Amino acid sequence: MANVVVVGSQWGDEGKGKIVDWLSERADVVVRFQGGHNAGHTLVVDGKVYKLSLLPSGVVRTGKLSVIGNGVVFDPHAFIAEVDRLKEQGVEITPDCLKIAENTALILSLHRELDGYREDAASNSGTKIGTTRRGIGPAYEDKVGRRAIRVMDLDDMDTLPAKVDALLTHHNALRRGLGHVEAKHEAIMEELKAVSDRVLPYVDRVWKILDDARRAGRRILFEGAQGTLLDIDHGTYPFVTSSNTVSGQAAGGSGVGPGTIGFVLGITKAYTTRVGEGPFPTELTDEVGEYLGTTGKEFGVVTGRKRRCGWFDAVLVRQSVAVNGIDGIALTKLDVLDGLDEIRVCTGYRLDGEEIDYLPASQGAQARVEPIYETLEGWKSTTAGARSWSQLPAQAIKYVRRVEELIGAPVALLSTSPERDDTILVTDPFQD
Repeated sequence: MANVVVVGSQWGDEGKGKIVDWLSERADVVVRFQGGHNAGHTLVVDGKVYKLSLLPSGVVRTGKLSVIGNGVVFDPHAFIAEVDRLKEQGVEITPDCLKIAENTALILSLHRELDGYREDAASNSGTKIGTTRRGIGPAYEDKVGRRAIRVMDLDDMDTLPAKVDALLTHHNALRRGLGHVEAKHEAIMEELKAVSDRVLPYVDRVWKILDDARRAGRRILFEGAQGTLLDIDHGTYPFVTSSNTVSGQAAGGSGVGPGTIGFVLGITKAYTTRVGEGPFPTELTDEVGEYLGTTGKEFGVVTGRKRRCGWFDAVLVRQSVAVNGIDGIALTKLDVLDGLDEIRVCTGYRLDGEEIDYLPASQGAQARVEPIYETLEGWKSTTAGARSWSQLPAQAIKYVRRVEELIGAPVALLSTSPERDDTILVTDPFQD
């Protein structure tokens, strides 16, 4: 039996929600190990649609332990709102089925405000990143700067005021520099006191809980957010998120040793999308790009922003396979390509007249690369709802096999619609 890490192999929005839900039915523990409430999962269970941003996907299934790991930045207001919304849908969330790591850093109102102030200033100068303005980046900065308020601090009102003062020394200097009024100590203290009773019952020593689960042979599913190309180190910097989104973060972001990780599953869309600013070598701004966006319903779960769409980029995914140590991919949204006369796949780049097989790290070079395409024949019959290889058109199978060759990783799961059962299992990630 292997524990499984799920990561996005592109710029996020690859369909992790459905795949994680499909896997979580077989897992005992589901762990969210990085990010915040800036990335959403849509789950469809027994006809009901659940939209999650902060909570692990396991919360919608009874008998599963869900965990928010220390690698996450935690907005208590977003947490309370999400719990209440799910309870209205009939999902019972209690401290018995959900744990929050005691050493998780908090997102406060001043983080959200600073995020917006800086994005507005960057927009005026033409250098905006395209953040969700939810305070994720500023919260991670405070964590690294050793001034963050952590979940455990809500239970120690004697030491909390001094920590708030230290936090405000930093933030108010930034707010003055950006032309905004200072945040008040009393307001932040009231904000923290207002959420403490709703949050503290869920707080626990997650590293110990996961170690006990590992020793007991329980199946653990580690759930990432965003995608590899948004990783703070390995993504299209500076147009990235504020955390490490790669598989290696599953260990540090949840408090387990790297040996706990067994199978790395890379969620991979059959074409490419991204939200926000930054390079996108295979982006399509024509009618084909519009078709992919409309047919694939490419709008953000959290922000509602329209996603940019383009052809499948094997160069990027091949790089993600290497960086994450991906053992197999879950190829999603194959059905969106139904009906196209031809399908193009990027197999390499041309940079300043030279052919290369990788995405350069330089921002300038990333903006200059030109895709080299291979054209494949499309298919007219549908792949939607297929649950076996025999139900797929021959050309669709050829497309999948060519993708495997180009990225250097096999397809472990093939998704043919948003419905969880419309999935072709090739390799069981939970088996060694």
